[in-house]
Amino acid sequence: MRELIIGGARSGKSTLAEKRAVESGLHVIYVATAQALDGEMERRIALHQARRPASWGLVEAPLGLAETLIANAAPGVCLLVDCLTLWLSNMLFAGVAAKQAEAGEAVDCALFSGEVQALIETLPKLPGRIIMVSNEVGWGLVPMGAVSRLFTDEQGRLNQRVAAVCDKVTLVAAGLPLALK
Repeated sequence: MRELIIGGARSGKSTLAEKRAVESGLHVIYVATAQALDGEMERRIALHQARRPASWGLVEAPLGLAETLIANAAPGVCLLVDCLTLWLSNMLFAGVAAKQAEAGEAVDCALFSGEVQALIETLPKLPGRIIMVSNEVGWGLVPMGAVSRLFTDEQGRLNQRVAAVCDKVTLVAAGLPLALK
């Protein structure tokens, strides 16, 4: 089973994903995409770590998510990916896309286009359960900056493509889940 849990910042999506992972009764491996590049992110990561059961495995995957899922998916395993939003951000800044957008140039999306395509092709083939968390960023104003617009556009496209290959999609708002699929 593949599930996408989406919502806004601090909507309760990660908490719901963690609850569903526990309820699965499977061995859980937390697939973390965040990178502790500053003190604020270090604190956010520490909060997530503190509420996870000690029995859960951990794999860090700031890039190469499809390969990480292939290497860790198995019958009897629940992979909890938190989150696709940070993974996309990592890809935009790992390649040249963010710099090109800031400079007003045509954007080379090869890195994240290839990674997203690999994820979409991989998800339906994986054994076990996969729960992915992602932000819904398209309900606000159109961002003023080119990098922010690029990110918002690509996040919306990523969510659509992942939702299309998932068995279940849940929107979380104010801590309340709403089944979309």
